[in-house]
Amino acid sequence: MNTPKIDERPISPWRKSLELLRRDPKANAGICGLGLLAVLAICGPWLAPAFDKQVLDAQLLPPSFSHLFGTDHLGRDILSRVLYGGRISLAIGLLSTVVSMAVGTAYGCISGFFSRRLDMAMMRLVDVLYSLPYMFLVIILIFLFGRNLYALFLALGLVQWLTVARVVRGQVLSLRNEDFVEAARALGVGRFKILLRHILPNVMGIVLIYGSLTVPSVILQESFLSFLGLNVQPCTWGVLISEGRDYMDSAWWMLVFPGGALTLCLLCLNLLGDSLRDALDPRLSE
Repeated sequence: MNTPKIDERPISPWRKSLELLRRDPKANAGICGLGLLAVLAICGPWLAPAFDKQVLDAQLLPPSFSHLFGTDHLGRDILSRVLYGGRISLAIGLLSTVVSMAVGTAYGCISGFFSRRLDMAMMRLVDVLYSLPYMFLVIILIFLFGRNLYALFLALGLVQWLTVARVVRGQVLSLRNEDFVEAARALGVGRFKILLRHILPNVMGIVLIYGSLTVPSVILQESFLSFLGLNVQPCTWGVLISEGRDYMDSAWWMLVFPGGALTLCLLCLNLLGDSLRDALDPRLSE
């Protein structure tokens, strides 16, 4: 009797994590919600009129078939502005997170892998930067680089990397004396190659988890800056919420719809981040 062959090849951790992520309803809900928001933001110019078009005869109109989200105090369509603001807010969150993850990962890897003196010097710099008020530092960077979109990317990204650097450094310190690293050293592999080929792939899981949780934090911080009047774009979700605050009594839709879009985006990002943490943490995925 012939017995069926059993495939005994081990499943890679990344493949196992992707499978867990695919079966997680929270991840599916987060991905679907973010995908819907991204499609609406990208297709905004075709779905709604120009976001800055003013119609003075249509000021503060409530939601209707002609204006699904109503109009603002200048007669501009709220739906168009919410869709356009989603472009800017999502771009700021993603690009600022990429900047912070890149800087923090490189800094933490170098600090944790090389000499102890270098590690102490680099970590003392992180401690000094941590002692500065976070939002105050962002405001200073915005004024130094100018109030434009690229300056905001850098300002938010260059202050988010501190926690990433500490987390990555801790992971590198726990990995640099492992057997596979010692074997690579014994074979004569250079330190930079060991760092890139053996250390970095093993810390990417925690970087992805932290990055997925950083995106909503950055979007919320940008909205807070816009709410304070430090906006660098005329139309982001934070700007729309700030404008709607002044018309809460007479035009509730100016606050509810931008606030709802921001809340939905943050909820989807947090669901996805929570699922990534569960899928990439070997202790939780066993």
